[in-house]
Order: sequence, then structure tokens, then C-alpha cells
Amino acid sequence: QVQLVESGGGLVQAGGSLRLSCAASARTFRSYTMGWFRQAPGKEREQVARITWSGGSTYYADSVKDRFIISRDNAENTVYLQMNSLKPEDTAVYYCAAGIAAFDYWGQGTQVTVSS
Repeated sequence: QVQLVESGGGLVQAGGSLRLSCAASARTFRSYTMGWFRQAPGKEREQVARITWSGGSTYYADSVKDRFIISRDNAENTVYLQMNSLKPEDTAVYYCAAGIAAFDYWGQGTQVTVSS
């Protein structure tokens, strides 16, 4: 079982930055692919970014490419999402997820609100 706790959300003006963190409880954290997802009101959940266990491969949704950076610190059991040049359309609840073949474990989410 893996417990994930996100932090770092909040209210920011358009053009600003936030860094989300996700702390994992698992001793086997380094085995998991980690992902960030978001869900805005009335919209489906979308995958924003993911990073493999080694950090050697990353994926970004087109909507955040060149603005967001995913990284991980396996020694600290933590994954990060640096969000730059934020836009009002980035407003959503952001979720951290962990898995191997699929994302089996989810955090409770953290709210990000970008004002125009």
C-alpha cells in the first residue's frame, strides 16, 4: 500500500509559478512511475505529466509542455511538479498518482487556482 500526500497548491496570479510536492510512504517508492493529474470542474481528469522510476523518461500533456517540469527525489520519496507561466485554464485539483503497470495509488489532491 502506498500513501500519497500532495502539498503546495494555492492561489496565484496568471504568469506566476507554484511547485507541488507529493510525499510517498512506500519504501519501494523508487519502483514506481509517478504521475500528476488534474481535474477542473465539469471536466474529465487529465494526465499532466509522468516520470519513470529512474527519472530517465518523462511525459507532458501538450497543454503544459514547456511550462511544467516533473522531477523526483527517490532518496526523499517525493515527486515534484514545477508549474511556471500559469494560466487561468490551469485551475484544477491536482492529484499525484503512483503505479507500475497502471496508476494504482492516488493522493487526496491539492487545489490550484490561477486568477486572471
